[in-house]
Amino acid sequence: MGLFMILFTFLGGITLSAQSSINGTFSRKAGTIETTFLTFLTGTMFLTIFIMFFGRGNVLGLLEAPKWQLSAAFLGTMYLLLTVMAVPRIGVIATNIAGITGQLVIGVIIDHFGWFNSLVIELDMKRVFALLFMVISLYFIYKGNKRSREESKTAIDVSGKANSQIQ
Repeated sequence: MGLFMILFTFLGGITLSAQSSINGTFSRKAGTIETTFLTFLTGTMFLTIFIMFFGRGNVLGLLEAPKWQLSAAFLGTMYLLLTVMAVPRIGVIATNIAGITGQLVIGVIIDHFGWFNSLVIELDMKRVFALLFMVISLYFIYKGNKRSREESKTAIDVSGKANSQIQ
């Protein structure tokens, strides 16, 4: 079962990157907040139908949950909104690496202190090095994206000047 969960999570990551790319492009036409709204509206409609046919839980349990647990919906919305804003500016891979790095940083903190009734896993040097390598990878990916963007802009400027000189 653990292997299936890894595979499902891997597929979830693939869909998240595809969604980030599509939403980033779509936001240029429709707007960032509007794109985020459409994503959540579509998701709400899909999940409503899915719950009607396959739901086994208690939807009314939402009303009984501690209020702090309901903040997860807001956090998910903020994640998507910030991702939609970032993709057109820094690219899909830099956005995803930044998001994953943020997840790892807060995950290590949550594990270390056992927040939200989670398992306590103390911070050790292996985790510190893992976080450090993620930050380093983010730096190199961001710098590579920035250089590629500048080279593309220079190539466009040069070809534009060459075309105007030919005419």
